[in-house]
Amino acid sequence: MGYEIERKFLVRGDFKSSAYDRYVMKQGYLSLSGVSVVRVRVRGEKGYITIKGAVTEGGITRREWEYEVPLVDAEEMLLLCEDAVIEKIRYLVRVGEHTFEVDEFRGANEGLQIAELELASEEETYERPDWLGPEVTGNVRYYNAYLSTHPYGEWKEPF
Repeated sequence: MGYEIERKFLVRGDFKSSAYDRYVMKQGYLSLSGVSVVRVRVRGEKGYITIKGAVTEGGITRREWEYEVPLVDAEEMLLLCEDAVIEKIRYLVRVGEHTFEVDEFRGANEGLQIAELELASEEETYERPDWLGPEVTGNVRYYNAYLSTHPYGEWKEPF
């Protein structure tokens, strides 16, 4: 069984000048239930399917399994997601011992930037760069599964 220990933050400043890599991503959700999500993703020239456990309010650990699938299969699976496909550019930014994955959303989620940091344990410390905004870990509104059906561009006000 796999686990993901991840913190999420809004972004408030220039991170792009520190990025060492970037790539375009598209992802959609084949299943959204109260206990799990099944995501399909195309990242560059590779396809992936991921199963994740539910996020608990304030929680940073959840179950996760991810598998590479043929690109053509992932692209066809994305068609099943219809209009609920998320498009973003992911930037990789090294800060101290860690790499932040910063997503700059496109389309219906334009204007939203979220940084994610995967950790080895919930107690692990990390450096906090100047461009890192408030933490939104556990706030389901900032998770991609929620954004796929409630796009940021439609929010009356940020949460």
